[in-house]
Amino acid sequence: MSSRLVNRKGDPQYRRHFLTDNSTFHVERCMGVMQSGTQMVKLKAGSKGLVRLFYLDDHRSCIRWRPSRKSEKAKITIDSLYKVTEGGQSDIFHRHADSSLDPTCCFTVYHGNHMESLDLVTTNAEEARTWITGLRYLMAGISDEDSLAKRQRTHDQWLKQTFEEADKNGDGFLNIEEIYQLLHKLNVNLPRRKVKQMFQEADTDDQQGTLTYEEFSVFYKMMSLRRDLFLLMMAYSDRKDHLTTEELANLLRNEQKMANVTPEYVAEIIDKFERSDENKQRGVIGIEGFTSFMRSPTCDIFNPLHHEVNQDMDQPLCNYFIASSHNTYLTGDQLLSHSKTDMYAWVLQSGCRCVEVDCWDGPDGEPMVQHGYTLTSKIPFKSVIATINKYAFINNQYPVILSIENHCSIQQQKKIAQYLREIFGDKLDVRDALSRDSKTLPSPQSLQGKILIKGRPAVNGP
Repeated sequence: MSSRLVNRKGDPQYRRHFLTDNSTFHVERCMGVMQSGTQMVKLKAGSKGLVRLFYLDDHRSCIRWRPSRKSEKAKITIDSLYKVTEGGQSDIFHRHADSSLDPTCCFTVYHGNHMESLDLVTTNAEEARTWITGLRYLMAGISDEDSLAKRQRTHDQWLKQTFEEADKNGDGFLNIEEIYQLLHKLNVNLPRRKVKQMFQEADTDDQQGTLTYEEFSVFYKMMSLRRDLFLLMMAYSDRKDHLTTEELANLLRNEQKMANVTPEYVAEIIDKFERSDENKQRGVIGIEGFTSFMRSPTCDIFNPLHHEVNQDMDQPLCNYFIASSHNTYLTGDQLLSHSKTDMYAWVLQSGCRCVEVDCWDGPDGEPMVQHGYTLTSKIPFKSVIATINKYAFINNQYPVILSIENHCSIQQQKKIAQYLREIFGDKLDVRDALSRDSKTLPSPQSLQGKILIKGRPAVNGP
């Protein structure tokens, strides 16, 4: 099923509302406190937590801390943040429910492709509020930017960070040996002769034999030049280092198969993607601007109309492909990884409409969700259902299907049915529309906001 999925942090109204509630002075104060560093407890499953100094780096691009061991990841980029929640709401906090943690001092930072959680406890509520406000501001600012500007900002931050990490002695320069080591780390396989040639071309100041950050930026551009795009530009520019408005228009018609390419449209491309003010005034685009344009969403093959619902959603449910998740609760592999309710929140907000819930008998008569006959961890069925209820329809109103694999005894199956009715309430679709007498299934349109149960008995279980 097709629908537009909008993350809350990407909502322009959220950005405006956020800035209305917090003055520039207040936000900058938060940034200053975060960059100075705050000592917080980093909660972990099965431990009392680790005291660490967390701080925002100078570029406001990463949260950093000193790890207890070298193999531990000790930074999270702002661009990877998914959301920040207040209080002890995460799965890790639930495991520490018996402790005397003050909810006003607790917050969770969700990040990464698998929505990992960084669960933090401050010494007072003001510190927690400062970090929550600052992180939400940074998230709103990044997601509000034009996609091209966002990529350029991320690239510049990465390039600066790469330069600083390669500068082993911290003198602010990179020599040729440090460049060789950096390229090896980046898996760039260029002949040393070629690297040395580009190094010498970029080394233009009085400090011969080393590159400043600005010179390193020039060196990196030489190294990362897309040969295929350069040759394409040369073919249409009569071997010049730029394309005129007319030459770019010809390229768009012949190579990109675009129709109705007007001079006004080409001028807009040059104005948006060309970085050199001199080239803009001349009405031409150089290799960097041309590369940015060709790699931008403007040249995507994906039809932008499909970001919105564009199909007939009144057909029977079986007429659609449905985005589905297998072993939804797992954070990693199927043998040893953790099970977390957070995974349901993540996949549902990412567009998934069918999630899997593997149910097994648990202690004290409470059914559990886990991957059977493995060493994966368990989570209460009730917590899973509560999470699904909370996140099912935040970004998408089309129905959610629970694919329940039932390994439970009759007694705990009754508990499952009880929780489904109590927690979902009117969202649970229990009509007789799916009975054997029905000729057709209901449509996604008619089932908006509803939760369907697709159950089957276990193949190898009781």
